[in-house]
Amino acid sequence: MTLKLCGFSASNYYNQVKLQLLEKQLPFEEEMVRTGSTDASVLDRSPMGKVPFLDTGIGCISESMACAEFLEAAYPQHALLPADPFAAAKVRELVIYTELHLELVARELYAEAYFGGTVSDETKERVRRRLSRGVEGFARIAMFKPFVAGDQFTLADCAAIVHLPVVAGAAKIIYGEDLLAALPVKDYIKAMGERPAVARVNADRKTDTQRMMAENAAKR
Repeated sequence: MTLKLCGFSASNYYNQVKLQLLEKQLPFEEEMVRTGSTDASVLDRSPMGKVPFLDTGIGCISESMACAEFLEAAYPQHALLPADPFAAAKVRELVIYTELHLELVARELYAEAYFGGTVSDETKERVRRRLSRGVEGFARIAMFKPFVAGDQFTLADCAAIVHLPVVAGAAKIIYGEDLLAALPVKDYIKAMGERPAVARVNADRKTDTQRMMAENAAKR
């Protein structure tokens, strides 16, 4: 059964699943698919045309957390979820906080922070309030000892490594300050960057981001 990860390497959610695959040392292929596609061949595999989605060889799974849960259940080697149910739930909790209360909130800033658009002052103020609250909550449960959930690399790290820099960067660009500065995010990201899997994800992300920027420039 050949696994195929579909999406593009500039996507943080794509990289979240890609990092899991690499850390679990699973062989997989990559297929370039743009997000929001209305092509029938994509919608048959990802109902809303979103990426990433995972072609398992027996069917496709969309949404990053569903992909992650499948991979942990189907390929227990190099587990990224603890065997203890409570510890596993705490890892899932951290993933949800990272995605829902940090990345999803900060995403409203990306149009201006990263893509040359504009965001209203009202939106900026609302996002700042929500993001500050999310950071406070995340700070209460994140350990960074040295990993987000404690002393082992888990799915929480797959999420934190790809999302936290994007969130922090957007906040710094829009507000002139890093709203995650009270957390050891910079040292954490630097240390994680020494892992071969993370280094590969970062290199591929950089290359694909340059591709996207060149494509956008050509359209202007």
